[in-house]
Amino acid sequence: MEIHHLLFVSELNQELEKLLAPYQIEKDIRFKKEEDIQSSDLQWADAFVSFKTKKSYDYGKVKWVHSLGAGVDHFLFQKDWDENVLLTRTICSFGERISEYCLSFLLKDLQFHDRFTEHQSEKCWQPIKPRMLKESKIVIYGTGEIGQKLAVVLSSFGVEVYGVSLSGKQKAGFKQVFKTEDHCMMLKSVDYMINTLPLTKKTEQLFNDRIFSNLSQAGFINVGRGESVAESDLLTALDTEQLRFAVLDVFANEPMPAEHPFWKEPRITITPHISAVTTAEEAVQCFVETLERVENDRPLQNQVDIEKGF
Repeated sequence: MEIHHLLFVSELNQELEKLLAPYQIEKDIRFKKEEDIQSSDLQWADAFVSFKTKKSYDYGKVKWVHSLGAGVDHFLFQKDWDENVLLTRTICSFGERISEYCLSFLLKDLQFHDRFTEHQSEKCWQPIKPRMLKESKIVIYGTGEIGQKLAVVLSSFGVEVYGVSLSGKQKAGFKQVFKTEDHCMMLKSVDYMINTLPLTKKTEQLFNDRIFSNLSQAGFINVGRGESVAESDLLTALDTEQLRFAVLDVFANEPMPAEHPFWKEPRITITPHISAVTTAEEAVQCFVETLERVENDRPLQNQVDIEKGF
């Protein structure tokens, strides 16, 4: 594929331009903020490079769209896509970052950090035996690159790790992988469940009463997409003790509105979408590598399957 004109659309354009300079890319490049984009820019561009846009564009005018983030739901979800346009995404240290994020909250729970903090404020000396990771049973939704990395990390500690995916295909790191439609039978014995799934028509509102009703005092960590969770069902699951706590890094509306009930729920821990931050350095490196492969018609590990949505 011949690429001559590159259009970067990001609030980080100044930093991206600086990081791209050493690569000496011999292309015509425009760096624009979204509010400055004209229809003529899309007609001019061969490639559209962005993290997330607020508006919808006619990407049929370009040859290639590249996401500076791992997710592509903002390009595809509930939108039509021209099959002639190549869509790629950024792949970097997301699996490692998300693994450390999840591990931190799992250990916090197993080591009773909150309980001991309460005891300290009460000047109460009350030993409690910490639980161990290897005593835990965890189910991970999503067995792609991120889910697999998380499974490998957790299983290395002796955790009994199960996976759930649309295909149910067995993957390394998982004791067993189930299909989404027939996995509920194994949830009653699960200690924690972690969502890493992308947002698609099949994963929208996936975490609802159908899943929560099978749980008993489980912990839930969401690092996938906020739209995958039925929020009212999550609150009900906490009230009925199907869930013991929830750690949420992603939300249907970001930033989350101040009036949202999650803010006041003590059993919910909120983090502002930081479990897998894409650094500008990583984004640029992945883009340059992808550009080289695109121009030389080499295999792409980060090409998005339009039908699947990831």
